[in-house]
Amino acid sequence: MKITALLPKRTAVKVFRYKTVEKEPSRDHLAFDPITIEGWAYKLIYDSVAKTQEIVEEIKKLGEASLIDIQYPAETLHEIITNAILHRDYSIATDVQVRIFDNRIEVESPGKFAGHITKDNVLHSQFARNQQLVRLINKFPNPPNKDVGEGLNTAFDAMRKLRLHDPVIEEQQSSVLVTIPHQKLASPEELIMEFLEKNPEITNREARALCGVRSENSMKAVFKRLQKRGMIEQVPNRSRFKAAWRKVKI
Repeated sequence: MKITALLPKRTAVKVFRYKTVEKEPSRDHLAFDPITIEGWAYKLIYDSVAKTQEIVEEIKKLGEASLIDIQYPAETLHEIITNAILHRDYSIATDVQVRIFDNRIEVESPGKFAGHITKDNVLHSQFARNQQLVRLINKFPNPPNKDVGEGLNTAFDAMRKLRLHDPVIEEQQSSVLVTIPHQKLASPEELIMEFLEKNPEITNREARALCGVRSENSMKAVFKRLQKRGMIEQVPNRSRFKAAWRKVKI
């Protein structure tokens, strides 16, 4: 049973990989040309989730002692991408976009919130824009949706189990954007001191990658707070471009 006839032609998912943490990336940050995934809704969901996970597995992040794999909960990726495809506004001729950054994943679905749904009640209320599509998909073996309105709650719970920050849901001018951050529920100060327990020093760039902080000045403020508490000090005899910080020896 296929349901292609129920959907307009512009129903693909575009997957982007940006090698940056910048809020507004440029084409220069693209790791490769955007990947277009097409197919009927059931296959589109599973193929899009699989491709996203495949790309994420190739990303490395600065850990306490070495580069480590980036990990996002599989349930979070599955539920948010499923939601974006099933509940998008199919009257808008554009694709769902999955944008994979070094420190986050953005999933943008065409169309604003449907019915009475808002960003404040989206986890507690139910409203299916495409009710016929949702019901039909739910009849397939191993349906990607359970049709009980619990998808986003599952996504949030999975993030919390890994002690990652909650996804952020925002209504744009003509879309809904879900940002899945890869940032631990620990302060930048805690993360820096944990890092310095196993490493002799840390630079501003390393600290920003570790903490998910974009601004160099914001990171400097974190260093200054730790310095004021007598916990770290600047490594002496370094130029401004090679500046680093180390733990104060007691």
